[in-house]
Amino acid sequence: MTKVDKAPTTLAILGSGDFSKSLAFRLLRCGFCVVVGSRHPKLASQSFPHVVDVTHYEDAVRKANIVFLAIRREHYSVLWDLKHLMAGKILVDVSNNRRGNQYAESNAEYLASLLPDSVVVKGFNVISAWAMQQNYPQDASTQVFVCSDSVEARQQIMELAHQLNFQPVDMGTLSSSRYIENIPRRLFHDWKGPVLAAVAFSIFFFSYSFARDIIHPYFKYKQSDFYKIPIEIVNRTLPTVAITLLALVYLPGQLAAIHQLYYGTKYKLFPKWLEGWLQSRKQLGLISFFLAAVHGLYSLCLPFRRSERYLLLNTAYQQVSVQKYQQQNKTFP
Repeated sequence: MTKVDKAPTTLAILGSGDFSKSLAFRLLRCGFCVVVGSRHPKLASQSFPHVVDVTHYEDAVRKANIVFLAIRREHYSVLWDLKHLMAGKILVDVSNNRRGNQYAESNAEYLASLLPDSVVVKGFNVISAWAMQQNYPQDASTQVFVCSDSVEARQQIMELAHQLNFQPVDMGTLSSSRYIENIPRRLFHDWKGPVLAAVAFSIFFFSYSFARDIIHPYFKYKQSDFYKIPIEIVNRTLPTVAITLLALVYLPGQLAAIHQLYYGTKYKLFPKWLEGWLQSRKQLGLISFFLAAVHGLYSLCLPFRRSERYLLLNTAYQQVSVQKYQQQNKTFP
């Protein structure tokens, strides 16, 4: 028997912005047919490969059962005229807001209220256009958070995300879309733990050096060394914290290896604390490098500070010597 190749699935994208272009390229590479809906199809077609069918919104919706909405919430009004065409189809909302909690309800929930006969799925909004263009993005998260009130539609979009070489995460019903839409607005969220660890270690080692080198000599020998705080004490704290953070970069890998050896498999999930630690190694390493660089600058400034102080003292001594010589050789009338 001759094997019949299965026809590629056709997917529609409404919108012709940067994300729409990146999504279209990725879908094409993964073997899908793509049709793009635009308000100005002739102008938008110049930005897409010739194999992409760039047409009007109405034609794009008719040609696919899964429609990606790559348009902002402010333009959802254009979908009202397409309500009858979208009935029963899966609408994947990839939109984000300009700020967190911008509206009382999420974009996906608002879309579901506008188009009650369609199946709305929230997903792909945490993937940037740049990461979408990469075959295997290494320096960006590959997780795709998916939620919908329809279990079947949710599973279908998760399978699609897997085919696009992403890692789908089931977030349950559409009520989770508000949390998903706020994820891109969480500034430096992954840095919170590493920064707190760096601050805690800095306070600890600075306090230890301050007590040992400043407080102890002051009370025991009546020696005042408070001038050392800005440069020398800080410069002793920086490398200690940097080395400690560097140790925290390599330690979780060793613990993970011990965990896998103990259970005899690499497929058993790590504990939550260890998984979070492993995911924060990059941030810990960058903070460690930053502190080491500051330590290097401080180390260069210290001899300059001492030589400048010596120059000032030497200049002052010469001026005093000249004044004494002038006074000794001063003649009176």
